[in-house]
Amino acid sequence: MREGRPPVRWGRGRPAPNLVCGDIAGGEGERNCSESVKERLGEKRCWCHGMSHSRLTDLLQQYATSFRDPLMLQPPEWFKAFIYCEAFLQLPFFPIAAYAFLKGGCRWIRTPAIIYSTHVATTLFAILAHILFHDFSKAEHAGPQTLRERLALLSIYLPYLLIPLLLLFTMLCNPHYKHVEKRKRK
Repeated sequence: MREGRPPVRWGRGRPAPNLVCGDIAGGEGERNCSESVKERLGEKRCWCHGMSHSRLTDLLQQYATSFRDPLMLQPPEWFKAFIYCEAFLQLPFFPIAAYAFLKGGCRWIRTPAIIYSTHVATTLFAILAHILFHDFSKAEHAGPQTLRERLALLSIYLPYLLIPLLLLFTMLCNPHYKHVEKRKRK
């Protein structure tokens, strides 16, 4: 930490569990935080990263081992394409949809919500089919072998299909979101 500053205290006089990036990087801010964390602190963490890289990797390994999900450890090219679609198409939709649904009465969200939900449902159908029908015996990482293991993994991915389908159903069937054409009188 920078000299002259008292250590940050966290509830009942305990030291703060996370360090501030600017303090770690010598006042240089987040720009050099990740390099600084690696070089100076090793496994310690800063407030903007929350968890260390190795801890996140361990969490991913634990998930992939518990649910036998090789898509997370060694994703095929088509799965990587879905990840890019999620990052550049789906994630920007979330704040827009949150605004529209929290504000209420925004009928303009109907078309973007239909596009979003059909896109997500389409990608999930491919993922679920891969989980159910792919031969994982030749995979580098252990995949589901029994029907029970496949259904357990399916249960992890299934909510990501059901929620967009509910959204699609709402946009198509709810009278509030249906567009009624108004004809101009002559």
